Amino acid sequence: MGRGDLTNAEWDRLESFLPRGGARGGRWSDHRRVINGVLYRVRTGVQWRDLPERFGPWETVYKRHRRWSADGTWQMLLSTVQAAEDAAGRIDWDVSVDSTAVRAHQHAAGARKNGARRGSSKGGPPADQPGRSGAWETDRPAGGGGQIGECLGRSRGGFTTKIHLAADGRCRPLALLLTPGHYGDGPQLQPVLEQVSVPRTGVGRPRTRPDHVLADKAYTSRENRCYLRRRGISHTIPERLDQRRHRHHRGSRGGRPTGFDREHYKKRNTVERAINRLKGFRAVATRYEKRAYTYLGTVTLAALIIWLRT
Repeated sequence: MGRGDLTNAEWDRLESFLPRGGARGGRWSDHRRVINGVLYRVRTGVQWRDLPERFGPWETVYKRHRRWSADGTWQMLLSTVQAAEDAAGRIDWDVSVDSTAVRAHQHAAGARKNGARRGSSKGGPPADQPGRSGAWETDRPAGGGGQIGECLGRSRGGFTTKIHLAADGRCRPLALLLTPGHYGDGPQLQPVLEQVSVPRTGVGRPRTRPDHVLADKAYTSRENRCYLRRRGISHTIPERLDQRRHRHHRGSRGGRPTGFDREHYKKRNTVERAINRLKGFRAVATRYEKRAYTYLGTVTLAALIIWLRT
């Protein structure tokens, strides 16, 4: 077993949930060897062609990763592990929300536009490659330019993609969302919280509502606060100075001051630490994939490993 490969305990947790047959009814190549090959690439960021021979043909590893990114297999495995942790009472439902910009490598540009089917207005992978809906956005104007369908945009950091995530109180990603790098954080609070869905191991609906939400000033808006109150979610979000002045200027029409617990807000660092863990994987810290759904699969696999090893 190489450094970074799945341990026997980790493999035992995943083996029973993996697909049994190939695309045409044949048998898959050894799942464990292929997953270890994908992990090696996600951890080191090497080109697919440079994978060590012990993982088998690089084409097999690459195609398996691309297929499982498109059909939601990586997301299914992540949800399965989250469900087991929730059943054991090991999820802290004080959820923190934030985002991080990821620089796109020059090889991430150049995805086909003409003749390639795009996602629907609700977001998601291409129409011929189904996956978890709402994985990224395609319904907003590009604004500063860029390949919006593949979540690439121009920002101060250059050619970037932005990862929005919600993390539990133990620094583990609960939900992930991709947008172009120039998108703001505030409008993505609702979409990323709607991605939180932890299944039950027995009967019952998936859990989708955190106990508490923490976020920084980028998420302070009347719309976001109304959304959280409507769902019955308590929150700790500081108010920007200009909003405070505007409220005072309006007098009684400005509404009541927003509550803010400074001590509870200190717990928001959990999402920063979750981002730090994700970016420990080199293929997450720099985007090499042309397709957004493939990159989302890479980030999801990194999140899965964090859950398995925390």
